Amino acid sequence: MLPCINWLQPLLALISSSLLTRGHNCPFRCLCPDHHTVNCTNRGLTRVPDSIPLNVRRLLLSNNWIPWIPADFLVLYTDLVYLDLRNNSLSQLEPGTLSTSSRLVFLDLGCNNLTEIPSETFEESRSLIKLRLGNNPYLSMVRKNAFVGLTSLRELELQQNGFTVLDVGVLEPLPSLQVLRLEGNPWLCNCQFAKLFMWMKANQHKLPSGIEGLECSLSEDGHRIPLKLLSEDSFKDCTNVLTLTDYLIVIFSGISASVAAIVASFLLASTVHCFQRLRKGTKTDEEDGYN
Repeated sequence: MLPCINWLQPLLALISSSLLTRGHNCPFRCLCPDHHTVNCTNRGLTRVPDSIPLNVRRLLLSNNWIPWIPADFLVLYTDLVYLDLRNNSLSQLEPGTLSTSSRLVFLDLGCNNLTEIPSETFEESRSLIKLRLGNNPYLSMVRKNAFVGLTSLRELELQQNGFTVLDVGVLEPLPSLQVLRLEGNPWLCNCQFAKLFMWMKANQHKLPSGIEGLECSLSEDGHRIPLKLLSEDSFKDCTNVLTLTDYLIVIFSGISASVAAIVASFLLASTVHCFQRLRKGTKTDEEDGYN
């Protein structure tokens, strides 16, 4: 038994050495200043590099031409806490891309070509503290529940995007939010913007410069108005504006009322008809009695 063990020891040592060496290999054209950092900044990459060490914690991929991230990209890199994908060519996030990013603390997706943030994109990113989504000129939509799961998020950047309106409801799942950047978006001064304006007024301490420098434009002529010149009275006419939900309620109520009226009319007609028949039968019996 001992000779067998003695023979296996060198083999196991060789395998372990090979695995460790592979674990610390640095991807081609990248720099690895330590065992937990991979720096591939400004390398002209058109895709996420291969052979990234599994124990990587800081991955820098900014200033490249990466158009997409594989949906299972983070499955292998469970220790990753810092991911910088700024200034690439990302146009969308594949479903499930961030589903295993429970340890991620910092994520930079700024300066890309994102168009929307789908629902439940960050559902498992409960450790994320800083999220950069600014400078995506085509980003104009954040879907409902997109930020669900970001219970630790303190800083959210949405500046210099294409937002004309933003549903305040998407901010509700962010109990730890301390800083929100919204400047540089083409906001429209309409009734859809009213709720966001009220939120900004109530949460100016979360905006780096309050509402200073923030503007919205009139849809009629495109004239831009500083938000500091507006007040709640500026949107007072919006209180009587019906939303789609209100219209559905009105329509449903109207249909229900119509159905109720038809049923009531039918029951009343039936009652009257029965009463008339009963009265006619009683009259006939009386006439027979006289005869």
